[in-house]
Amino acid sequence: MASTASTNPAHAHFESFVQAQLCQDVLSSFQGLCEALGLESGGGLAQYHKIKAQLNYWSAKSLWAKLDKRASQSVYQQGQACANTKCLVVGAGPCGLRAAVELALLGARVVLVEKRTKFSRHNVLHLWPFTIHDLRALGAKKFYGRFCTGTLDHISIRQLQLLLLKVALLLGVEIHWGITFTGLQPPPRKGSGWRAQLQPRPPAQLANYEFDVLISAAGGKFVPEGFTIREMRGKLAIGITVNFVNGRTVEETQVPEISGVARIYNQKFFQSLLKATGIDLENIVYYKDDTHYFVMTAKKQCLLRLGVLLQDLPETDQLLGSANVVPEALQDFARAAADFATHGKLGKLEFARDARGRPDVAAFDFTSMMRAESSARVQEKHGARLLLGLVGDCLVEPFWPLGTGVARGFLAGFDAAWMVKRWAEGAGPLEVLAERESLYQLLSQTSPENMHRNVAQYELDPATRYPNLNLRAVTPNQVQDLYDVMDKEHAQRKGDKTDAGKARTGSAGTEELLHWCQEQTAGFPGVHVTDFSSSWTDGLALCALVHRLQPGLLDPSELQGMGALETTTWALKVAEHELGITPVLSAQAVVAGSDPLGLIAYLSHFHSAFKNMPHSSGPVSQAPSGTPSAVLFLGKLQRTLQRTRAKVEAETEEPPIFEPTVPPALPSEQEAGAEDLCELCGKHLFILERFCVDGHFFHRGCFRCHTCEATLWPGGYGQHLGDGHFYCLQHLPQEGQKEADSSGSPENQELPTPDGNSTQPGPSPPRSPVKRVSPVPSPSQPTRRLIRLSSLERLRLSSLAITPDSGTEPPPKPPRSCSALARQALEGSFVGWGVPVQAPQVPKATEVEEYPVMEEEEEEEEEEEEEVPLETDLEQTLLTLAKNSGTMTKYPTWYRTLMRRAKEEEMKRFCKAQAIQRRLNEIEAAMRELESEGMELELALRRQSSE
Repeated sequence: MASTASTNPAHAHFESFVQAQLCQDVLSSFQGLCEALGLESGGGLAQYHKIKAQLNYWSAKSLWAKLDKRASQSVYQQGQACANTKCLVVGAGPCGLRAAVELALLGARVVLVEKRTKFSRHNVLHLWPFTIHDLRALGAKKFYGRFCTGTLDHISIRQLQLLLLKVALLLGVEIHWGITFTGLQPPPRKGSGWRAQLQPRPPAQLANYEFDVLISAAGGKFVPEGFTIREMRGKLAIGITVNFVNGRTVEETQVPEISGVARIYNQKFFQSLLKATGIDLENIVYYKDDTHYFVMTAKKQCLLRLGVLLQDLPETDQLLGSANVVPEALQDFARAAADFATHGKLGKLEFARDARGRPDVAAFDFTSMMRAESSARVQEKHGARLLLGLVGDCLVEPFWPLGTGVARGFLAGFDAAWMVKRWAEGAGPLEVLAERESLYQLLSQTSPENMHRNVAQYELDPATRYPNLNLRAVTPNQVQDLYDVMDKEHAQRKGDKTDAGKARTGSAGTEELLHWCQEQTAGFPGVHVTDFSSSWTDGLALCALVHRLQPGLLDPSELQGMGALETTTWALKVAEHELGITPVLSAQAVVAGSDPLGLIAYLSHFHSAFKNMPHSSGPVSQAPSGTPSAVLFLGKLQRTLQRTRAKVEAETEEPPIFEPTVPPALPSEQEAGAEDLCELCGKHLFILERFCVDGHFFHRGCFRCHTCEATLWPGGYGQHLGDGHFYCLQHLPQEGQKEADSSGSPENQELPTPDGNSTQPGPSPPRSPVKRVSPVPSPSQPTRRLIRLSSLERLRLSSLAITPDSGTEPPPKPPRSCSALARQALEGSFVGWGVPVQAPQVPKATEVEEYPVMEEEEEEEEEEEEEVPLETDLEQTLLTLAKNSGTMTKYPTWYRTLMRRAKEEEMKRFCKAQAIQRRLNEIEAAMRELESEGMELELALRRQSSE
């Protein structure tokens, strides 16, 4: 074999190609291989078969076997599924390369252009199980021997690009480097095709390349014309990524990785970090690959205090730019945090260098992301159709520690390739787009837990990956705007039709709401609804609406002798606390009839909640017995329990000096236009921005916790009487705690002095009481009445299935220590190998010095436990298991398996915590965008009404 290899130059080129670790080395060695075999690169699957036939020796056979097994899947139709399809892929990132590989396996001709000339991204990706299996099936171990050999499954972006580049070249993908895609060149006449505008001047063959599919994987900063990209921003969270040089010494290899430590799970670790270094983090992750890679989320105030940021940052309308970051301070910050997390065992931390030779450390806005509103489009001109698809950052939120970027990016690549296959089969443009958008709806919520468990069965067909797949979730009629026919007459007709449809929809919506209000208030004495202003000024119409929807809450006899303002205030209060409909305008505005638009917005909440409720005719004064439905009864019962719980907590607090907010039952006066100005900032309030608390209106963005700046919601906040600030319940200062927090909280804590001197605090003076703001009315609320249920309602109530929402998961439980997880993993590993199912007696879980482990927090006082090294604990566990099994010595890799499973459990908990937080940020960003659109719409409507 050695002699054959030495006499055949193709073998040497192949070995150089497999082992190459630089992009240019990969390209040059592959070019040499093709020249030695007499082949032209970029020849599609036919090129792969020729290489395999001429390079049939022992070192290559294992790779050919893997690629042949993948290509033999029926969905590829032996490379003929897209044999007549020409594709252009823009971007050689992991997602673009993975999509190009799938298109090549389908038999399409694939040309890829990339503006860069080398791979230099050191950041490390966590891999989901299906991505590991997918990459192994493409020969990842052949190209990168250390692939997934550690205790955690991850890979650097650079290594991932290298191995996918090698696979793409072998499968005949034509790749051009240093070429920037700048736009599309439509066909100038019939019979011609679509081309790309490229810079600098490309080779003639590439400039004249006509294609019918374009896959853009160039990231969110550039997408083809026609796609709408939205920037979604939530609460500002500043992420820091840093790569240090990995010398691969013995000491470095022994430092354990950190799969993910979050503040909510291990507050002790982060408090120690704050005291020792002044660094305040939310979480930290450490992976060991080509570099020592750390990613952490830092608090904004901490970065300002340490001089990393030059000025405070707004939460919207501005990205975290490099001009606001002090490089030297950022480097010191990252080095100190990494050194503390690894207990200084990595030695002197030297920064790796990026593509420009600068230290590889960066700060960025973690919650800023760019998301495309659609994932595909079709353009047509002169009879030539072009299918455009997106993959990569513009479709998914890339978050390296959790692997969501590459995992969902691969899924997007598969979905895009499936779209191309359906396109090649002759499916109509609207049908292809509808299927693609149906899959796109699933992408943002995809996780390893809600995909098919058997990753070995995954193929290009999306049905093999998604358990609850509905390819008709989006209909062809809903994607007509994604099909562009570049014809002026057609575009004009389409625009006229859309404008007319919008006008009819807006008018019909208002008329429908008015008609519904008339139906619901019919028969009430003195009520005649004809508009959204004067018909509601006496408050009787609003009371009638509440009474019709929930009989028994407002007795008509109670309204006698009450003025218009009192009646309206009463109705608004009952609707808020009993029906859950928060007011968006004040009682004074309703009585004055000065804000019809606000009243329409308020009444639309009634319509949305009760539009399916059957209308019952007859005198309103004769209220039916019981509630309209058992579901409403349960809602009222839940609110009653919340009020009871709040009352009990207020009575049991020590000392019992809490004063609940008692809004006046019937206010005699109210400031004019109170809902137009925010109580906190004094700025104008648009309708969708109004957040009502006990009759006061705020911007939702202003009504935040004073400590963590989280948005406050009804029932989840309190107000401290000492400083007047609002807090979430987690940070609401209790009596005797406010003064201590002012000097010891993470946001205000003074760093320890060098000499370490400290004094014991003296007796604390009396503190101001804490006021808990109740989300429900106190004594001023309407009189409670006994709820009487009919026999039918009792039957409905007894048959209700009170189960948690399937779409939500309970918050993750606090994780146990690493050793406890290790024992569980070890016991599970040997069940069925002669070991009984019942758990053996093992020592108590203890902390590990080498690793910032998670600690389980108890409500009672914790007793300090004697620290025992992890190895001793596991050894005792192993001996205990060995007593019940004589086969233990046959499995020498138990320790490695044990540590892998233990850290996988920690990673799962970290992923859940991060996923929940990031989902909340996404919701926050979506609400901000809706508010912005609502402001524009409100301004337009008010201008229209004033004309």
